[in-house]
Amino acid sequence: MAATLLPTLSPPVSRAAAAFLLLRRAPAKPFSCLRPPPTLRRFLASASSSSPATPPPALRPLSTVASSSTATRAVPARRDLLMLGIETSCDDTAAAVVRGDGEILSQVVSSQADLLARYGGVAPKMAEEAHALVIDQVVQKALDDAKLSGSDLSAVAVTVGPGLSLCLRVGVHKARQVAKSFGLPIVGVHHMEAHALVSRLVNKDLDFPFLALLISGGHNLLVLAHSLGQYIQLGTTIDDAIGEAYDKTARWLGLDMRKGGGPALEELALDGDPDAVKFRVPMRQHKDCNFSYAGLKTQVRLAIESMNLSTDDIPILSASEEDRQSRANIAASFQRVAVLHLEERCQRAVEWALKIEPSIKYFVVSGGVASNKYVRSRLNQVADNNGLQLVSPPPSLCTDNGVMIAWTGIEHFVVGRFEDPPAADEPDDMQVSVSLLFGEENKGAGVRQAEVKLLLPIRYCSWICSIEDRGVELIRLLADLQLLVVEVSCWPK
Repeated sequence: MAATLLPTLSPPVSRAAAAFLLLRRAPAKPFSCLRPPPTLRRFLASASSSSPATPPPALRPLSTVASSSTATRAVPARRDLLMLGIETSCDDTAAAVVRGDGEILSQVVSSQADLLARYGGVAPKMAEEAHALVIDQVVQKALDDAKLSGSDLSAVAVTVGPGLSLCLRVGVHKARQVAKSFGLPIVGVHHMEAHALVSRLVNKDLDFPFLALLISGGHNLLVLAHSLGQYIQLGTTIDDAIGEAYDKTARWLGLDMRKGGGPALEELALDGDPDAVKFRVPMRQHKDCNFSYAGLKTQVRLAIESMNLSTDDIPILSASEEDRQSRANIAASFQRVAVLHLEERCQRAVEWALKIEPSIKYFVVSGGVASNKYVRSRLNQVADNNGLQLVSPPPSLCTDNGVMIAWTGIEHFVVGRFEDPPAADEPDDMQVSVSLLFGEENKGAGVRQAEVKLLLPIRYCSWICSIEDRGVELIRLLADLQLLVVEVSCWPK
C-alpha cells in the first residue's frame, strides 16, 4: 500500500486527532525472530526526538495481510499468470487455480459439514485437524484438475487472516511448502478483501470505486472501496453477524445443519408467514451504519419458548404439521426482519458513500449469506432505488473458496505486491493486528469515530508495542518500508 495513503484518506484526519494516536492493544509478551531493519531501529531509538526517521529506498518485503509488500521480481503478462489459491480460514478446506484473465481452471472444496452438525458449530481444534487431513489432497486435486504441476504456477496466494488461527496456519504452512518446492512467490490475502474482489472476476466492468457489503457467519462489513488495497469501513457488527444469527436460529428450530444453517432456514421460511411473529428491527434509533443481531437472536429464542416448541428433542423432520408450521413462521419472520435490518443500514451507507464518491455505479454483495436468494432480491431493490447495479458472485463463489483467494492474489501480484520465494530455512510467518484509536472526533468530516489497524508480521510486534507516542510518524515509516497495511474504519454521524 502506498505510503501516502494515510494523509490522503477521505475523510481526512486532522493533525489534532493524529496527535492522540496511541497504542490500544499489545501482546502479552514480546516476540523476537529477527533484528528490525536499521531505519526502524533508528526510529525506536529516537522515539523521544521530534524528527522522524528517513526510510531507506528499499527493503526486502515481508508477508502482510492484503499483500502490502512490493517485490522486485519480474511480473509476467497478466494473461500468462497461473495462480494457486489456498483457503483454510474457518471450516472449509479449499484450493483453486485461476488464470490471470479470470478463467477458473479448477476449484476444489472439502467441507466440514458433518463436524459442524456433530459439534453444533465450528470447534477450532477439530477444524484444524480436519484441514490437516485433507489439505495435501485438496491442493493436489486442484493442480490435477487444472492439468498443471507446481512448476507451471506463477505464484501461490493464501489466506492469512482474519480467521481461526489454528486453521489459518494449516493453509499458510501448505502454501509455503509449495512455494519452497517450486521457487514461487507468495501473496498473503485478506479474507474479506477476497470476498469483495471476487466480484471483479465475475463482472469485468466492475471498477473502483464501489460500495461492498460483506456478509458471512463472522462478518457484517460495509466497505467503500476506493482502489485496490484502499478501503474505508463504513459499518460493522457491534455483536453478532447475520450468518451467525441464521445458524443459531436454524439450530434452535431443529433444522438439518449438514446443509448449512442459512440454506436450511431459507428453505423452511418459504413455507412460513413473514408477519406471523412481530420481531423488532434492530438499531432503528441509531444513526450510524453498524449492525446488531444479538437482540434479534434473543427475540427468536423467546418466541420459540413462548410457543412451547420442542425443538431440542424433535427435529424438523419428525415434527407434527402444526409444529412445523410454527417453526416455518418463526423462520420467515426472522428472515424478514434480519434482512430488513440489512436494507436499512445499506440504504444509509449508500447515501453517505455517494456523497463521498458520486461516481459509484456498483453495489457489491458477497460472502456466504449473499448466496441467499431472499437477501439478494431485497438488496437488489436497494441498489435499484439508488441507481446502482447490484453485483454478486454465484453461490459457489459466495461461500469460502480458493477462487477468490487466487483472484485477489492475481490482483495484487500484477502490481508487484508479493513475497519472494521463501528460503528453505525461513520460519513460517503468521500475522498479528495492532489496533490504534483516534482520540478526537473529526466533526468537519462528519465522522463520529475512526479506527486505524496496523497489520504487520509478528516479528515486528514487540518493537511496535514499545512505542506510545509519535504514532502517526511510525505508521508512515512502516508504510514507507512496506511492512504493513493500514485500514481505516469510520462511521458517519
